[in-house]
Amino acid sequence: MADIGPQDVAPATLAPPEPHVVVLFGASGDLARRKLLPGLFHLDRAGHLSDCRVVGTSLEAMGNAEFRRLARKACESFGRGRVDEADWDRFERRLSWVDGTTGPEGLADAVSQAEADIGEECRRLHYLSVPPAAAASVIKTLGEAGLVERSRIIMEKPFGTDLASAQRLNAMVHEVFDEEQVFRIDHFLGKEAALNILALRFANGLFEPIWSRNFIDHIQIDVPETLTVEGRGSFYDQTGAFRDMVVTHLFQVLAFVAMEPPVELAPAAITVEKDKVFRSMKGIRPEDVVRGRYRGYRDAPGVSADSDTETFIALKCRIDNWRWSGVPFYLRTGKAMAEGARIISIAFREPPKSMFPEGSGVGRKGPDHLTFDLDESSRISLSYYGKRPGPGMFVDKLSMQFSLSEIENQEDTLEAYERLIRDAMGGDHTLFTTAEGIEELWNTAAPMLEEPPEALPYERGTWGPGEIHDLIAPHRWRLPFQRRWRG
Repeated sequence: MADIGPQDVAPATLAPPEPHVVVLFGASGDLARRKLLPGLFHLDRAGHLSDCRVVGTSLEAMGNAEFRRLARKACESFGRGRVDEADWDRFERRLSWVDGTTGPEGLADAVSQAEADIGEECRRLHYLSVPPAAAASVIKTLGEAGLVERSRIIMEKPFGTDLASAQRLNAMVHEVFDEEQVFRIDHFLGKEAALNILALRFANGLFEPIWSRNFIDHIQIDVPETLTVEGRGSFYDQTGAFRDMVVTHLFQVLAFVAMEPPVELAPAAITVEKDKVFRSMKGIRPEDVVRGRYRGYRDAPGVSADSDTETFIALKCRIDNWRWSGVPFYLRTGKAMAEGARIISIAFREPPKSMFPEGSGVGRKGPDHLTFDLDESSRISLSYYGKRPGPGMFVDKLSMQFSLSEIENQEDTLEAYERLIRDAMGGDHTLFTTAEGIEELWNTAAPMLEEPPEALPYERGTWGPGEIHDLIAPHRWRLPFQRRWRG
């Protein structure tokens, strides 16, 4: 039987979602300008939206014309490609503004007008691009404005700062919205590379049989950042690297790596398996954590002079189930580090005994690795030992690599926020987190939060405190890479 090539199968396409009014809270803020407005414009231009209106709002005084100029500048500065005039003229007519100071009545009137422009019953998507402290006020306003029916709500991180605050936040949200209406966003899970984990694991007979403690030695999730906290000192000093990145992002990625096969590729089935991972995670012990703080952090505007907030964290966590018993997961993230990267690295067990002579090179460069790059390039690399050409048996570390740039329809890809907005419009919870999942993660984090180890100093432009090598020994951190990705 002949192999079926890509040209023989029609690609799976999704119909545009129902007509929507998108209410964008914090529409003049940084996230809206950098990601949300350019993302909505790209979705519209690419045909991923049907009839849609965008109602922007914040406490800033602004009119429709000014909001449209702000959106145009945002799309030109942060969007993909040139802004075509015909595309912009169509999108611009979808934009309107309402001042947050007008209260529930003003918001209700603005949404009613947008719905009248659509001319048929439509859905509502409320995007809360606001600080966590403002979420309760926005949700109360939506309830008082009568904008809960036919609506879904996207909430930005962080979802609390510990178990008790997460429970209070979820209870407050559930006073107004049902859980199926709530979409807690994590843009890491909207990336093509994160979704490729599901495809590679569950669509290939090659990988799923070896995706367990029998063949995998350890796993690393590594997200260093070169940026400092400049401009975000007040927020960051109340949060820190663990709350800001590990609980919100890295644990979510870990669930995709560690979950059992869902019974179907459907939101409810995937959510069940992700939540099982969270329930199986053992509490993070303080002795399995290295906290750090880059020199000069306390001098940043908005940061307390005696702050104990960490700007770096590395930790070892365990999943107490049949598949992963005994396999350590190493997570690392921090500010002001040597490089910016977002990788997942699966280290496979080495052969129990080598038949190769000493000096052949076998084992010299560590175990074989399957590496996912979560950057927009969406690269995957499988490293292995192969024979060096020439006489004798000498081996080198080789790799097979794939990049999103190598496929023909790369222009069809959606950036993370675009994908997640579109999924929320369609009611697809696959890439979002449940109230139960969030509370399980804060429960896992509790031992470390109750007794955090000392935050050790590290220099800017490094890989964090030297103690991270003791944490992962006898293994080694994959970053910095010994060999760079191919172009």
